[in-house]
Amino acid sequence: MIKKLLKNSLIQYILAIIAAIYIFLVRLTSKIEKVNYDIPQSFWNNNKPFILAFWHNQLMMISFTWSKNLKINIIASQHSDGRFGSIVGRFFKLRNIPRSSKNSNASLKNIFKLVKKNEYIGITPDGPRGPNQKVSDGIIKLASILQIPIISCGFWSSKNFQLNSWDKFLITLPFSRCYFVWSDPIYIEKKISEKKISSYQIMLEKNLNNNIEKAKNKITNNV
Repeated sequence: MIKKLLKNSLIQYILAIIAAIYIFLVRLTSKIEKVNYDIPQSFWNNNKPFILAFWHNQLMMISFTWSKNLKINIIASQHSDGRFGSIVGRFFKLRNIPRSSKNSNASLKNIFKLVKKNEYIGITPDGPRGPNQKVSDGIIKLASILQIPIISCGFWSSKNFQLNSWDKFLITLPFSRCYFVWSDPIYIEKKISEKKISSYQIMLEKNLNNNIEKAKNKITNNV
């Protein structure tokens, strides 16, 4: 019964408004610091697109490390949680690209068009269903096809809790200290072997997890 209600479009929209208000409250009451912010800024300033990579459980706050004046398009599933996330994202200027397993060519064409306009792509490489914090090969293959780099960002907050979901979704509480840590870009060559794809998956996974550890250390050292 509850699952059916949550799939209802009106219920989803009402819950999305509540979620957006809560996120705005967290933003207004929290102190946000950005580490290695010059990395994405150099791309933004030169109008160069890239793929933003972040773990699925960090979706709540990701918009607050993004440039306010630039569009980003988040690749999301067409499941109910993906639709809910896309509704919330609209309040924070995050646009949704539906991820279709049945028509992947159509999705790829849409992404190509956006990149040609120098727009940016956001991907949760462990989404939409996991396993948690394990990079799938899809993001590596996409970066190879598009020939734009992957830049990862990790986040942590001083006051938070995690849901009992597949991704252990991170809920930041008001009056937190928040740190976003960015990594150097990863460039993927056009012609790439399966072995090299695996090595890039490991590299990206390490970057994402190291970013989170650095964010946690910043919080610990600034108590």
